[in-house]
Amino acid sequence: MPNTTDLQVHLAKLYAIWLREFKVFLREKSRLVASTFTPILWLFVIGSGIGSTVSVPSAPDLDYQKFIFPGIISMSIIFTSVFYGSYIIWDRKFDFLKSVMVAPVSRGTVFVGKTLGGMTNSLIQASILLVIGASIGISFNPVFILQAVAVILLLSFGLTSLGLALGSYMYSLEGFQMIVSFVVFPLFFLSGALFPLDNLPAWLSVLTAIDPATYGVNALRTTILDIESNNLAADLAILTAYTAALGIFGVYSFRRMKAV
Repeated sequence: MPNTTDLQVHLAKLYAIWLREFKVFLREKSRLVASTFTPILWLFVIGSGIGSTVSVPSAPDLDYQKFIFPGIISMSIIFTSVFYGSYIIWDRKFDFLKSVMVAPVSRGTVFVGKTLGGMTNSLIQASILLVIGASIGISFNPVFILQAVAVILLLSFGLTSLGLALGSYMYSLEGFQMIVSFVVFPLFFLSGALFPLDNLPAWLSVLTAIDPATYGVNALRTTILDIESNNLAADLAILTAYTAALGIFGVYSFRRMKAV
């Protein structure tokens, strides 16, 4: 069994890395405002505009704006989490990454600490959207909120791991942004955030099935809208498997990463 003191030291290192990431987030209030504004714009403009002309075939009594609400939360998580990898490039440019890499901290600990920082950012933004959801008639109870938070943390951990892994291989912020654009938009548009997944063409069904965000959207839709037809247990199991795989990929990428 691990020594209690060693475990405390390990947790202290993890906390220090997380705290640094969280303080960076708090200093950049404009980033919080900007990253929250876009999902709100989609929710009210797209939700109200398209919602005035279409209905959801699988749930005709459900307002379209409410239907896409879980997808908009997922949108916030996808973009915030994956683009979080850009901070690796900034840390490398300002030599902060080099000082962390030579410190007596394992790269796995650095990776997990940074991932927890990204998860915290995503959770704060998702929480703001959950509060806004009350204005469009979304009703919550403590059980649904806890389930939604669990899904948000799972999805954000996996996608933050992906963003950090991609950032560990990149040295140019411009190059990172171009590569990530090819990642976040398919993740979002293929997740079923804006449309039901029933009766899709075969080729599109395959693409949605391999998208990890699909299971996050389905799970959030089940918990937030209380749609019993969705299989929450299956969605959580697949999402957990994706999260574990992306976490392993992130740790592997960090161990191979060069600080300069």
